[in-house]
Amino acid sequence: MNQLPATLGELKQSEWVRRCSPDRSVKDEMRENLIAKIRAGEKLFPGVVGYEDTVVPQVVNAVLAKHNFILLGTRGQAKTRLIRMLTTLLDEWMPYVAGSEIRDNPLAPLSLFGKEQVAALGEATPVAWMHREERYVEKLATPDVTIADMIGDIDPIKAAKLGREMGSELTVHYGLLPRANRGIFAINELPDLAGKIQVGLFNIMQEGDIQIKGYPVRLPLDVVLLFTANPEDYTARGKIITPLKDRIGSEIRTHYPHTMEQGMEITAQEAWTRRQGGLALTVPRFIRETVEAVAFLAREDKRIDKRSGVSQRLPISVMESVISNAERRALVGMEVEAVPRVVDLYAALPSMTGKMELEYEGELKGGEAVARELIKAAVGRVFTHYFDGVNVGMIVKYFERGGALKVDEGTSPADMLLAMMPVEGLMEKTAALGIGVGESDAMRAAAAEFVLEGLYAHRRISRSEELGFMGEERRTGRGEAETEENPQPRKKRQQFN
Repeated sequence: MNQLPATLGELKQSEWVRRCSPDRSVKDEMRENLIAKIRAGEKLFPGVVGYEDTVVPQVVNAVLAKHNFILLGTRGQAKTRLIRMLTTLLDEWMPYVAGSEIRDNPLAPLSLFGKEQVAALGEATPVAWMHREERYVEKLATPDVTIADMIGDIDPIKAAKLGREMGSELTVHYGLLPRANRGIFAINELPDLAGKIQVGLFNIMQEGDIQIKGYPVRLPLDVVLLFTANPEDYTARGKIITPLKDRIGSEIRTHYPHTMEQGMEITAQEAWTRRQGGLALTVPRFIRETVEAVAFLAREDKRIDKRSGVSQRLPISVMESVISNAERRALVGMEVEAVPRVVDLYAALPSMTGKMELEYEGELKGGEAVARELIKAAVGRVFTHYFDGVNVGMIVKYFERGGALKVDEGTSPADMLLAMMPVEGLMEKTAALGIGVGESDAMRAAAAEFVLEGLYAHRRISRSEELGFMGEERRTGRGEAETEENPQPRKKRQQFN
C-alpha cells in the first residue's frame, strides 16, 4: 500500500490514472480483466464444480456483454458462491476520495462531498484505496427491506449536526446501493423483495441514477447488479415483477451436479473431513459414492418435493455426520483408525431429514422412513456398480442354509472379521471393492459389511434388528413380506449370481 498514490496530484502522475478514467466503467473493468484471464488460460472460478460447460460460459458471455444478470436455481447450487467470485474480475485496488461514503472517483466525483473536497483541496485532495473484496456489497432480500435501506433517506440528525438545510445533499444517508458505487451489488432471493422496492431499482438499471425521498439527487452510479433466485419461489413467496425482469440483461440457470463424480468432488471439497484428534481417518470410495447416491436418488424420488430441490448440502452434511459417527466409535473402542461403515449412514439420519421437503405421500410415511429407504436404495445402486456379474452365490447360500450374522454398531473391526470368517466367500468378494487382504481390519470390515448390506438391498438376504443378517426365506416364510415390501419379481435378482 505504501507505493500507492496518496493524493489526487500523485494519482494523476501515476499509471493508475488510466484505470481511474471516468470512461472506464466497472463493467468495462470486469470485461477487460476477464479477457486477460481467458488469454492467460487461468481458471475463472476455482472451486465451482460441474459448471465448466454449462453455467460458466453463460456467465462469461454476460460479463463480456456488460450485462446485469440473474442466477436462477434451487437451493444449494452455488449461486452465491459464484457471484461472490466475480470480485476476482475487478482490479486489485481502487482509489477513491478519502471520506466519501459512495467511494467517489477522485477524477470525477459524484457526491457533493466529493466535489467540494476536490474544489477546495485540488491536487492535495487525499486519496484512499479499497481492495477488490471490499467492492462487493450483498443484500439478502426480505419482505421488510425498505427503499431507505436500498437507496437512502434524508437524515434530520445529520442535518442538525452539520447545520445544513434538509434539502442539502449532504443530509442524505445513503443506502446499500449508492454505497456499492464502483463495485458489485448483489441481491439474493430477489422474489422476496417487495414489488415497490423492485420498482426502485428501475432507474439505476436503465438510466444509471437514483432519487432519494423525492429529492432530485441525480447520482449516475457505476455499479454491476447481480441477482439470485429460486424459480419455484416466484409463486410461493413472491415474484420478480415483469418490468424488472425485462431490465435484467441475462437469465442464467444453475443446476445440481450432472454426474456422481462431480457430486463427490464437491462433497470432498466442502465437507469437513480433515479431523484432528490422533485418529487416522480413511473414507472408502464406496462409502463416498453411497453418500452421493443418496442425494441423487432423493432428487429423483417422487415423495420429495422437486420444486424445493435437494441441496448439495445434504451429502456434505451426511458425509460429516458419517465420519463423526465412525470417529466416535473408534474413540470408544480405543482404535487407532476410523473407517466409516454403512451403519454410520443410518446414524447420519438427522443430517438428512431436515434437508428434504416431502410431498403428501412422503409425509404419510415420515421423513426418517423415507431417508432409510434412500440409504438402502443408494447402497443397492453402488453395489450394482461394483458387483454386476460377480458371483455372490456362496454368500447367499450360507444364509439360506440357516446361517445368521449380527454385527452391532459398536463391534470392533477385529471382532467383526472374526464373526464374518464363517461366511463362505464373503471376505474374498471385498476385492471387487478394491479392498484386499493387505488392508487394515477396519477397512476390510467396512467392505464386508457393505457387501452384506448390498445383498440385503437387493433382497438376496434379510436383516433385522434382533437377528442381524439372515436368509431371505427365513425371514419372509413363504415370501409374503417380500411381495409386500418389494413387488419386483424374484428372477430380476439373478443378475447378481
